[in-house]
Amino acid sequence: MNFDLSEEQEMFVTSTQRFAAPVDVEARRRLRQSPGGYDRARWQSLAEMGLIALAASEDAGGMGGSAVDLALVLEALGKANAPDPLLELGILPALLLERGGAPEALEGVLSGETIATLAWTERGQRYSLKAKGMKAEESADGFVLSGEKTMVMGAALADLLIVTADLSGETACFLVPKDAPGLEVRHYRLADGSIAGELRLTRVPAGARLALDAAGLAAVAADMRLYAAAEMVGLGQRLLDDTLAYVKEREQFGVAIGSFQALQHRLVDCYARAEQSRSMLYRAALTDRGDAQGWQRSAAGAKAFIGENVDAIAREAVQMHGGMGITDELAIGHALKRVLLLARLFGDADTVLAEYALAA
Repeated sequence: MNFDLSEEQEMFVTSTQRFAAPVDVEARRRLRQSPGGYDRARWQSLAEMGLIALAASEDAGGMGGSAVDLALVLEALGKANAPDPLLELGILPALLLERGGAPEALEGVLSGETIATLAWTERGQRYSLKAKGMKAEESADGFVLSGEKTMVMGAALADLLIVTADLSGETACFLVPKDAPGLEVRHYRLADGSIAGELRLTRVPAGARLALDAAGLAAVAADMRLYAAAEMVGLGQRLLDDTLAYVKEREQFGVAIGSFQALQHRLVDCYARAEQSRSMLYRAALTDRGDAQGWQRSAAGAKAFIGENVDAIAREAVQMHGGMGITDELAIGHALKRVLLLARLFGDADTVLAEYALAA
């Protein structure tokens, strides 16, 4: 089997690396401290590169990227420790809007003019995709929504909300503009410094209903698990690289701590974890998408394995750096916090392992 990247894939990886390279720790902190936790002009540049369009088919106005293409881009972003929310505010809404049959909203997302996010988590629901607290009712003009959502990623930036709600016992997806009457948003920061929000909707009119059922939503969640794993693979490599450089410079008892055999053994373990994670990622990405159950099982298994192993790499990196490793002064502190978030996106290790076991 040929594992070499195609010319087009090399181009996307190189472009992504070039785009993310100028964002050092200080620049990342400035971005996170801005009112929205990010810069819309930077988002527009990211969209112009076609990185969001990779997630949509050519028929829908996108570039028709494969699972491997998207995994490569997200791995490159992770390795650069980039602050760009491509995963949650680009790929996720693009998948939902295309599969849900909303071409006009999708066009705005692909061009970068519209920032959209998914509001699906509810209190007491853990990682269940089934909506309970948010209720949808039919009205003379369409649908109205009432209820609450929590942990809506990118809520401070989003122009458009994709809200899951219970409609006569079934979970449905609705489009709600950020300025809709009856919508209240309370912002707060997540572990990685990005700004999420809690939503309260009081008979809020929905702009449209997406043609997505529970099975369609689960399929998108499986995609997101794989792509979250891809970004974690890149973050794990960045954590390992930075730690290797540090132990070669940091001296104790007059010698570099990298010369200590105990640390060398632990770093070799980290290297093995990183390589195994990368192999698991591309094994899952190459799974036949025609087998929906097999695809979802592979994505769940990959996320559980990669999340556990990259988390171990991150903790070793912080331990070897000492207390400063968890601060915002070093790149590994930012990387660790992003890993903590991604490892729980659409299900923590226990949740996805349980689903993997049921599907096996």
